[in-house]
Amino acid sequence: MAPRDHDHEDLTLPDLIEGPTRDLTSARAAALARAGDHEVDGTSGDPRGGEGPGGRRQEVLGRLPAAGGLYRRALLGAVPGLGGRRGRELPAVELTVAGVPVDPAHLAAYDRVCGFRLADRLPATYLHVLGFPLSLRLMTAADFPIPLTGVVHVANRITVHRPVRVGETVDFHTYAENLRPHERGRQLDVVLVGSIDGTEVWRGVSTYLGKERAAGGGPRRDRGDRPTPPATTAQWRVTPRVGTDYARVSGDHNPIHTSKLGARLFGFPRPIAHGMWSKARCLAALEARLPDAYTVDVAFKLPVPLPSTVAFRAAADDAGWDFGLHGARDGRPHLVGTVR
Repeated sequence: MAPRDHDHEDLTLPDLIEGPTRDLTSARAAALARAGDHEVDGTSGDPRGGEGPGGRRQEVLGRLPAAGGLYRRALLGAVPGLGGRRGRELPAVELTVAGVPVDPAHLAAYDRVCGFRLADRLPATYLHVLGFPLSLRLMTAADFPIPLTGVVHVANRITVHRPVRVGETVDFHTYAENLRPHERGRQLDVVLVGSIDGTEVWRGVSTYLGKERAAGGGPRRDRGDRPTPPATTAQWRVTPRVGTDYARVSGDHNPIHTSKLGARLFGFPRPIAHGMWSKARCLAALEARLPDAYTVDVAFKLPVPLPSTVAFRAAADDAGWDFGLHGARDGRPHLVGTVR
């Protein structure tokens, strides 16, 4: 039976808590299993490592945690009476995991979902996906100041120091920094660093907004008139399957992307595309023009509703590329970015 574009409408609240989506490939799960025993839900830690840079306590994990259990913890913590009190400060901890392999079958599945060519050279956004469970473990800790449920991913900056290829294993470490006020709540940055043989090869910085009722302070958004959308380079039809397929390859099972019910629970009339899918899809369009080392910086504006048609534009200058994504019909901005 052919898959339907509206599978997300069939999910129930228990489905959301249990996390119905799975990896597209069993090979990746097998590769992780071969890495050694570790916690199923990412709730236990290894105190090895001592104190790291910035006075943060280092916790070394035996392998990447499983994202499904972490999402279940976050969703159950949002149920009234079950969630605990959040911390007011950033946790002084840095999580580390070594020797994470790249599964070629999983990479190929990711490439297909995001529009990259099938190659042994990893897209810049793939290492965000590979190390995401480690950052997710950090963000679902009881003392993390912003709850994962309802958090808004507002920006992402990735620096590629040199290409990473299939066959290399990556060491990751992650920590949070720069907790600051915002007119709608508080923002912070989650840093994820990938190293090979002791040398940093990749760095990602994701900025998240936690909305709060008693917000105040911080920078205000530009209230000026919406600029005229730039000339369109290409148009893409974004179907509901983008939400579920990207969830399977990324491990990001946030129900606002995969379920109409889940989206409504968090204030969206219908599911929205993952921001990192949007970034990856834009980079895929520029893939043949990217250098070996660069920084790609994006700001996520308005969500991409599923389904919808989006317009991509890109312009080159001496410094690099400027690009963006906006609604094909109404010109509403979804993403703006640069490659430098």
